[in-house]
Amino acid sequence: MDGIGIIQSVVLGVVEGLTEFLPISSTGHLILAAEMLGAHGEKAKLFEVFIQLGAILAVLWIYRRKIVSVIMQLPSETGARRLALGLVIAFLPAAVVGLVAHNGIKKYLFSPYTVAVALFIGGLVIMWIESRKHSGTIEDVDKLTLRSAFLVGIAQVFALVPGVSRAGATIMGGLLAGMSRKTATEFSFFLAIPTMLAATTFDLAKGYSALTSGDMKILAVGFIAAFVSALWVVRWLLAFISHNDFKLFAWYRIIFGIFLMLLYYFR
Repeated sequence: MDGIGIIQSVVLGVVEGLTEFLPISSTGHLILAAEMLGAHGEKAKLFEVFIQLGAILAVLWIYRRKIVSVIMQLPSETGARRLALGLVIAFLPAAVVGLVAHNGIKKYLFSPYTVAVALFIGGLVIMWIESRKHSGTIEDVDKLTLRSAFLVGIAQVFALVPGVSRAGATIMGGLLAGMSRKTATEFSFFLAIPTMLAATTFDLAKGYSALTSGDMKILAVGFIAAFVSALWVVRWLLAFISHNDFKLFAWYRIIFGIFLMLLYYFR
């Protein structure tokens, strides 16, 4: 697999798992990590897509009881139907825009400098949102309104730009839509399932023919590394936000974004 051995697959898998559900952009970090590791080419891009499935599995595992409960209660419970419909509404805007603009985004925006600028601007946006007076009235994902779900869906469209962060956009969108930090974060986790499954399936369907049986070991290692690291980070984030806001991540984005912009400007 292009430029990816066992060590590289572990590193990229861990980067994916640690960053996918934090508001710091997994795509951006993967682009940067792949460049530093020399992982280039179509197979390397497919690898980066595939390991996202490991991160998705971590969310499915942690919330397995909740997901099964919602599915079983769809015929009878209003809260279950509201959550399911809210996920559909939040999923559609980015799905439609992504389908239309997919090739252009991949061609023109997937670059380290785009990531650097998006990290910096996204950090400023998070800092602004967290500096506002925040009183979340939606304390549970079962009680979210369709309006709040739609606003999160609009916010997720911005995450099509590498470096913006799907998690960051949806969590901040949830806060602006009146969700508590816990509710916004959990809704972001749930929304990641259809969004990431759709995106990975689309990309893998286009390029899976380039893979060979010899690539399976590398893919499996990256998948497991992404799953284990995402499992840890999701649990850590839920504990972290119970006592903290997201300004720490804003500062990380701002400092890292400035560093990268200077690095690519002077090199």
